[in-house]
Amino acid sequence: MPQIWMTYDELATLSGCSAAEARVQALHLSLDRRKSRDGNTRVKLSSALMARFFETIREAEFELDGAITALREAHRQMSGVLTADQASSTRGVA
Repeated sequence: MPQIWMTYDELATLSGCSAAEARVQALHLSLDRRKSRDGNTRVKLSSALMARFFETIREAEFELDGAITALREAHRQMSGVLTADQASSTRGVA
C-alpha cells in the first residue's frame, strides 16, 4: 500500500478547509505525523483520504487532456494544415 504524506496546507487544499482545520482533522483521525527535514509537519493519509487524493488527480488529468487537445488543435490551425475542403474554399475567396 502506498504512503502519501502531506503538509497541513496540502491537506487543507484536499479537504477544502483551512490549515488549522486540517490539523484538527488529522488529530481527530489519528493520522501519523512526522516533522520533515524542511521543518514542515506532514501527515500520512488514510485510505479514504488517499482515495479522495487519487480522484482529484484523475479529474486534473481529464482537464489536462482537454487542454492538450485544444492546444494541438490551435497549433494545427495556426500552422496552416488545412483539409482539402478548407483549402478549396480558401482558394475561391482569393
